[in-house]
Amino acid sequence: MEHIGIEPSILYLGTPVVLLGTADDDGHPNLAPMSSAFWLGWRCVLGMGTASKTTRNMLATGECTINLPSTAQAGAVDRLAKTTGSDPVSPGKAERGYRHVRDKFGVSGLTPVASETVRPPRVAECPVTMEAVVEKARPLAEDLGGWGTVFEVRVRRVHVHPSITMDGHENRIDPDRWRPLIMSFQKFYGLGDQVHPSRLAEIPEHLYRTEDIDRAAATIG
Repeated sequence: MEHIGIEPSILYLGTPVVLLGTADDDGHPNLAPMSSAFWLGWRCVLGMGTASKTTRNMLATGECTINLPSTAQAGAVDRLAKTTGSDPVSPGKAERGYRHVRDKFGVSGLTPVASETVRPPRVAECPVTMEAVVEKARPLAEDLGGWGTVFEVRVRRVHVHPSITMDGHENRIDPDRWRPLIMSFQKFYGLGDQVHPSRLAEIPEHLYRTEDIDRAAATIG
């Protein structure tokens, strides 16, 4: 089949949904859904609008939690859609129908859980939660006014529900039990069954271990 040229306004081709937890200088938590995230080792790259409350909190405090919902939390994530911690609401978000909400946990029905190494809380209902610190931040699309910000964060802690761990392996998540919520072109999806064996699965996971894990283990408080 031949390709055709198109110009889609967005390129959200399918990535995991993240609930990004932050706190302002006063310690008040904010929770924002996003899906511009990917991981290499214990580093994560996050992309957000520069004017967002989440971006401002991360630049000010250098901390966040990365909470990964499963398909079971789709409703809670959707209750956070078109809400913002910014007050007043920016003109661009107001045009898209956003409204200011200060209590993001309350409106979503999710439960905050204290983190071990950062101030922002984690989300109890999310099967995977991570605590992270900002290593670098840079503007995105500076030639267009720098409307986005890209963060490189370093993970300090990983917490999971026991129900998604792999039998016989203390530090592995079972991909047949873990069903992340996926965002594709602004719609929610889940994962299906494995479609083909992967040669990459023949490589022991410990061979990907980086010094960040040992650094995280040494983190106190």
